[in-house]
Amino acid sequence: MTRFRSLIAGLALSLTVLAPAAAQIPQPPEIAARAYLLLDVTTGQVLASKDPDASVEPASLTKLMSAYLVFDALRAGKITLTQTFGVSERAWKTPGSRMFIEPRMQVPVEDLIKGMIVQSGNDATVALAEGVAGSVDRFVELMNQQAKALGMTATGYRNPEGLTAPGHVTTARDLATLSTRLINDFPQYVGYYSIQRYRYPGTPATNDTNRNLLLFRDPTVDGLKTGHTDAAGYCLVATARRPVPGLGDGPAGQRRLLSVMLGTSSENARAAESQKLLNWGYTAFDTVRLLAANQPAAEPRIWKGKSDTVKLGRAEGVIVSVPAGEGAKLKSEVVRPDPLVAPLQKGQGVGTLRVTTASGQPVVEVPLTVLETVEEAGIFGRAWDAIRLWIQ
Repeated sequence: MTRFRSLIAGLALSLTVLAPAAAQIPQPPEIAARAYLLLDVTTGQVLASKDPDASVEPASLTKLMSAYLVFDALRAGKITLTQTFGVSERAWKTPGSRMFIEPRMQVPVEDLIKGMIVQSGNDATVALAEGVAGSVDRFVELMNQQAKALGMTATGYRNPEGLTAPGHVTTARDLATLSTRLINDFPQYVGYYSIQRYRYPGTPATNDTNRNLLLFRDPTVDGLKTGHTDAAGYCLVATARRPVPGLGDGPAGQRRLLSVMLGTSSENARAAESQKLLNWGYTAFDTVRLLAANQPAAEPRIWKGKSDTVKLGRAEGVIVSVPAGEGAKLKSEVVRPDPLVAPLQKGQGVGTLRVTTASGQPVVEVPLTVLETVEEAGIFGRAWDAIRLWIQ
């Protein structure tokens, strides 16, 4: 393997944990929860966690997967926001939090989505499940299939609304995976999670308030979902976006963090502990752009190609979260096979960018890809390079 060392700026999109043994890595505050995880969605790095793989009941955080399937059906054109779904006896009688819809109603899909997200309505969730899949049982099958496809290996669903049931479990890590994919895969729909108040016409006015208290306390918070059962405790997946100097203007210049808070003692506690963790993540870590989109991290020699060099980088660029104050002192190296021989195709994985602090503590490893295709040279060019390689 050949190593190229340089001081460059960049960020990773693979889920990577900052090295906990490093003295420079900030330690999170005390968090009163059974389990939690703080993810930098912008960089893909886990900044802090406690028992992230412990099996827990998801309660109404289950509805994140239910929403994923509904959004996917909308994207595929299988349903529309304006079409209406009937309300079955099963939906009407589902216990727990409610939208207060009744069997005589035909409710637009968009209103059911708001009922599921803002009011955490179990009745709305069951109505959506039946409308999308034909039955609750089939919808639950789709939930488990989607969980497997997303790599949520420790999650099992038994219903779409989140009521306690044997085998209905997940983990903080799986919830972070699901929430990140929900945000990234359906940006056109995630705005529903920032709605503070909603009720369907004719239903109780006292049932109109989003249970995510951070939506009313922190203007940078724009989601995501609360959950509570006696067994699960009070849970919250919260996410916020805040501008970061140097990253750019608009959404591209904002850093998104996501906290998964499980098993707190009260509605206020889940909000306060989530706020504490989010604020810590924004102050304890800086975000640094190491590579712009399509900027090469290295341009090593390539043999038997129409070009003498090949550009290695990331199409989306590289951004990393580092302990506050460490951004200007990062070190990086490109580790790659040697020699490189054409042809190499655009997007083909070649090598890794390793980023460390000034003291050598690992920060992140980013897979690199070929930015521009290098085609194979003609017969004489290949022969000449073969001789040169043999001489070397």
